[in-house]
Amino acid sequence: MTDDGNRYRRSPLRVAAGAAVLMMACAGPAVAAPAQAGNVQRAMEELARVPGVVGAVGGAYVDGRSIGLGSAGTRLLNGRGGRIPANSRFRIGSQTKEMVATVVLRLVKEGRLGVDDKLGDLLPVVVSEDLVTRADEITVRQMLRHTSGIPDWYAEEPNPDGSEGDVSFDVFDFTTHHRPLDLVRWSRDRPRTGEPGERYSYSNTNYTLLGMVIERVTGHGLAVELHRHLFGPLGMTRTYPPVKPPEGIKGPHGHGYYPDANGRLRDVDRFNAGFGGAAGGVVSTAHDMSVFKRAFFQGRLLPPELQRVLTDRLPNDTPPGGGGPAFCDGELDGFFAGGSTAGYLAMTFYTKDGSRQLSMSATLSVKDISGPAEGMFKAVETVFCPSVTHPRG
Repeated sequence: MTDDGNRYRRSPLRVAAGAAVLMMACAGPAVAAPAQAGNVQRAMEELARVPGVVGAVGGAYVDGRSIGLGSAGTRLLNGRGGRIPANSRFRIGSQTKEMVATVVLRLVKEGRLGVDDKLGDLLPVVVSEDLVTRADEITVRQMLRHTSGIPDWYAEEPNPDGSEGDVSFDVFDFTTHHRPLDLVRWSRDRPRTGEPGERYSYSNTNYTLLGMVIERVTGHGLAVELHRHLFGPLGMTRTYPPVKPPEGIKGPHGHGYYPDANGRLRDVDRFNAGFGGAAGGVVSTAHDMSVFKRAFFQGRLLPPELQRVLTDRLPNDTPPGGGGPAFCDGELDGFFAGGSTAGYLAMTFYTKDGSRQLSMSATLSVKDISGPAEGMFKAVETVFCPSVTHPRG
């Protein structure tokens, strides 16, 4: 369950399922986007033709106005189930973290906590039960920015490129109720990834803990605070976080598939809600994702000094590889946020000024998401700069 905010072309695996810093790669001026716009339906049809994609939906928005919705492929594997409704809900994965981070910082604005408050003070249980080492040194800021050094509960070992490795839990366990504290406990005996504040290392545990902080500080469940700060005020009426199994995606939607130990594809639509939560549990739509991105980057959710907690580069951070704007021969400079786990990949492209968004979801039948991620890059160019042709290798 990972995300990225990266305006430079990188390996699609790194962008969609690799190390990410929320929105922190949003540095430098944005290049004006080209005026023309292409066909969202065509973009989704191209995405659905990528090997391993079962179905795809997406929606593009300019200045809050829809310029097209699209749907291709089918709801179920092997051409079954009919087309996915273009406005259907889908799992957004680690794009949830951006929402949770925004809620945390809005609580900072309200004076309910501070960005330099210590984890051990905010969540005494992690000290009393010895669940997080160095908890008395780790700050809210470090957890928001993935510099806490807390190991990840999601994957035991990262891939060589820094992306998450195979999941450390049974993706076919659809019924066991796992509390956030249980997930934190899974990470306890794994090695720390650095000193508190030393360096960036992506860890879902950071956000599982931040969700617990929100609940302890407010006395309300995470879903209540997400609605109070974001979903209600912004009119994100079709967005919600499933809380416990077997709660899943409401309404007609696409189903994802994942190979079991024998290589047999199994439907993982009932993915356990306990594995999501504050780290990656929200279900949304292309419309609602565009609303959130627009509000954030237009400064309607946080004051500038708190927004910079998420958007400033980390100390000694260097621009990612690629050497320049990612899209359309340099005509379009934008960013991606994404999330993925068994059976799906969701990504949102957006410009820093909040004017343009393209939110997409692909349900999958493969473990390797690099092909579908590259297909989503191509979809951005199909929609926002259709006159530009890029060779693909």
